[in-house]
Amino acid sequence: MTDPTTDAPEAPDTPSPDLWTSVDALWTWLESGTPYKGTTHEGLLLRLLKLSEEVGEVAQAVIGATGQNPRKGTTHTWTDVESELCDVIITALVALRTLTPEAREVFTAHLTRVRERSVGTA
Repeated sequence: MTDPTTDAPEAPDTPSPDLWTSVDALWTWLESGTPYKGTTHEGLLLRLLKLSEEVGEVAQAVIGATGQNPRKGTTHTWTDVESELCDVIITALVALRTLTPEAREVFTAHLTRVRERSVGTA
């Protein structure tokens, strides 16, 4: 819903979570609940493999949303695809946080380089 006076989306009733605070909280939760800590070789590899799993779920949702499996038909919606893409983003950010506690700075610097080479500086 939009605010009719500004055509801007109305503010949600609850504050949205801070991206990097949430990434840190998810990383901490994952680290506390696994025998393969991200600080170990195995833990890091498993955290990175999780990203491939999530990308596969995007593909499954797209196939399901377009009904491309004749045996199953339409099994997903484009909203499901959106949700799976969000899972990929979250998983990638947590994987980056696993590689470095400076994930925010690394990502911001990389995004700046990509933006500048793609659309130029603002």
